[in-house]
Amino acid sequence: MKYVILIPDGAADRPRESLGGKTPLEVAKCPNMDMLCQSGLAGLTQNVPAGMSPGSDVANLSIFGYNPAENYTGRAPLEAANRDIKLKPGEVVFRANTVCLSEDGEMVDFAGGHPSSAETTNLIEYLDSRLNIDGVKLYHGVSYRHLCVVAGLAGNIPETTPPHDITGQNSNNYHPKSDILNRIMQRSEELLKEWEGNKLRLQNGKKPITRLWLWGGGVMPEIATYKELFDISGAIISAVDLLQGIGKLAGLEVIEVPGATGYYDTNYSGKGEYAIKALDNHDLVIIHVEAPDEAGHNGDESEKILAIENIDRKILGPIIEEAKKRGDLRILCLPDHPTPLELKTHSSEPVPYVMWGVGIGDENSAECFSEKAVAGREVIAGYRLLPLLLK
Repeated sequence: MKYVILIPDGAADRPRESLGGKTPLEVAKCPNMDMLCQSGLAGLTQNVPAGMSPGSDVANLSIFGYNPAENYTGRAPLEAANRDIKLKPGEVVFRANTVCLSEDGEMVDFAGGHPSSAETTNLIEYLDSRLNIDGVKLYHGVSYRHLCVVAGLAGNIPETTPPHDITGQNSNNYHPKSDILNRIMQRSEELLKEWEGNKLRLQNGKKPITRLWLWGGGVMPEIATYKELFDISGAIISAVDLLQGIGKLAGLEVIEVPGATGYYDTNYSGKGEYAIKALDNHDLVIIHVEAPDEAGHNGDESEKILAIENIDRKILGPIIEEAKKRGDLRILCLPDHPTPLELKTHSSEPVPYVMWGVGIGDENSAECFSEKAVAGREVIAGYRLLPLLLK
């Protein structure tokens, strides 16, 4: 048996007046997701355990089959795993966003205008060579997502705030509760005032990158691989370090897709094509698409709907056709968490899921893939879905 898990990140939402009281999932034209629901098992899942923050880290650990309450140590360590960063005793790794703040400290853009990875590679190298703070090392990542390793904090990891939670708010009210983290952030702001790249950004009508924002710190988790847990091989297709890092810890092959960006312009078709090819060598392939989540954070209703439709047409459609040819494939499709357009950040509500394929009946079908279509059904813990899919 072969398995595909498709994660439209942040696709779940809340009813909107502008959409006639419907959600983006209800409005989006998704014939393939709807078909899965009409002939498969549809329901609700809680990927974020009670009392935990509704981050993509916690929620996707659940989807990968790990109980976050037992396995979560922070977001940044999961991303560091993808970068093969080894932490020494006492070191903590933090996520470092390139952000844009106004002169009075308002969080204008948690992603600093979504710079290219090439641009921010230069930026991180520039900052790392000039910070001059003992025990601190920067590592470049993808677009606005980077990492910062700090020595001597493992026994007392400071409280931090995700920058995407405070868009439009005064960031001065949310600084980390740590002298060294604030020192790093302040020093980065001083250095970025002199960074030549900001002059080019302003000339091209782009937002300047004004500071690094540190958050999501932790130490490396120890989790069992899929080979150890289920005796299967797998692959992960994603454009972001977080998902690739979870995949590496799970023992999955990280497959790079040309043109996969983690934004609206990602290579949807390429992700579907590479996933189908990966099934020749692996039992399970996980496909993650960040675009709906980015649209949610940006409050961009039309882009969120379009991203969901692109996932349905360009990724899920070809995979369903492959499933019909193979006759040995099961598909699980679900968001990790809601990213409501009204909030511009994550929320903790349960999300819809659908499981379809060989051996899965339609006695718990639904009319379509949406929050409303499965409202009131029993809610299953997210980390139980993968074992159910494999059962």
